[in-house]
Amino acid sequence: MQIVKKSTYMTSTKLLSVSTPITDSFRVRQIEGMFDVPINEKAISTFEIEIPPIDDKWKIGLIVGPSGSGKSTVAKCLYKDEICERFQWNENQAVIDGFGQYPIKDIIKSMSMVGFSSPPSWIKPYQVLSNGEKFRCDLARALIINDRKRIVIDEFTSVVDRTVAKVCSAAIAKSLKSDWIKKQFVAISCHYDIIEWLEPDWVLDMATCKISWRSLRRPKIHLEVKRCSRKLWPIFARHHYLNASLSNSSQCYLAVWDKNPVAFCALLPVMGQKGRKRVSRIVTLPDYQGIGIGSALLNAIGNYLKNLSIRLNITAAHPVIVAYCSKSNKWKTISIRKNNIPSIQFNKMYKGAAGRNVVSFEYLG
Repeated sequence: MQIVKKSTYMTSTKLLSVSTPITDSFRVRQIEGMFDVPINEKAISTFEIEIPPIDDKWKIGLIVGPSGSGKSTVAKCLYKDEICERFQWNENQAVIDGFGQYPIKDIIKSMSMVGFSSPPSWIKPYQVLSNGEKFRCDLARALIINDRKRIVIDEFTSVVDRTVAKVCSAAIAKSLKSDWIKKQFVAISCHYDIIEWLEPDWVLDMATCKISWRSLRRPKIHLEVKRCSRKLWPIFARHHYLNASLSNSSQCYLAVWDKNPVAFCALLPVMGQKGRKRVSRIVTLPDYQGIGIGSALLNAIGNYLKNLSIRLNITAAHPVIVAYCSKSNKWKTISIRKNNIPSIQFNKMYKGAAGRNVVSFEYLG
């Protein structure tokens, strides 16, 4: 974990007392006798904690601590009705239909911003998704549906494995620091391993009841990109948003992170144009979406081919790829197609009648 600067914010101390009624019973009296536990009408817990200022000068906060340290209790005292309740998804409905009357464009953007960029999974019911996909759906819905100034999520990343927890924390941090989500976000978690991935502006550690203000840099992700066999495609095929076929003449590349395959890219020659290739398939596995692995793979391949004097193109409809390439100075927009209408030269995304952007880009480096 690397602390790059310390904030000069001042914190205040607050004494919080929480009482819980005790119901008298035979077994309660047995526990009293066996362990000398004093029985009162109420169990009272008192916390003297540093609290963050209520202002607009921070974006992400984290309340962390061991189980039973009072995280949820303190969060309820500080944020009351702002804690997001778990949403009950319709088991007979695709998750994409669980966002009320919001426009499809905003729903897709919300899903993508939490690192859930798999259209084949968007049309599935909630109950058949993996724990990681369910967690991202819940988070996406909280971001788009919640009309409060602050979003507070209890048990943040508790139901997912630690790799998904870190990747999703990084994805949500990236989104919250953009201009699209103009809300404060508070995560409540017992896991310290997400701190540097979430990059919170402040951390309230319930082990000490102290706040630390910090600005962290997310750990670097070291990808290994290498040529691979077509035989690896089945690992990625079902997550691709078009059909799962792969040409026999495909030139395939694999991105590996921490010895795990995480992304796949296949290239084909451009018919009638020597020294030019195009991306036919690009897939990042769901557990690793939202932190730029797919774009890093594209850039690595583009740079490798450029050194061989080979030009690289990609034609995409997926909003994440279109948005990245449109903003990146490493890619140039060369054409835009509206369904079957011939390409036109233009340097902005074109929205087709069905809401689908089909844009071609060339790698510049």
